[in-house]
Amino acid sequence: MGDYSKALEFYKKSHQILEKALPPNHPDLAAPYNNIGGVYDNMGDYSKALEFYEKSHKILEKVLPSNHPNLASSYNNIGGVYDAMDDYSKALEFYEKSLKIYEKALPSNHPDLASS
Repeated sequence: MGDYSKALEFYKKSHQILEKALPPNHPDLAAPYNNIGGVYDNMGDYSKALEFYEKSHKILEKVLPSNHPNLASSYNNIGGVYDAMDDYSKALEFYEKSLKIYEKALPSNHPDLASS
């Protein structure tokens, strides 16, 4: 297993550096939020994971076209948290959003379609 506290520390430092160097809602600010969400997800702290995945998603929604594959990945991450929290209807809602984007944006044999 990984050292989650160290991972969180470095992802948060990364975000602080980017926040000082970039304008608000710059797309590069979404990645550290997503990474922090992933660490909390791996730790089983789903409410914190959801908080950070949603922060990342809000930035992506503002800066990317609505059919961008990164949005699909973001929806998939959020769906995974709801799935882990046994909120299957909410998980399905986000998985379906993810799949809809992937189906439009990717070729029919792309491996990301299998993960949605």
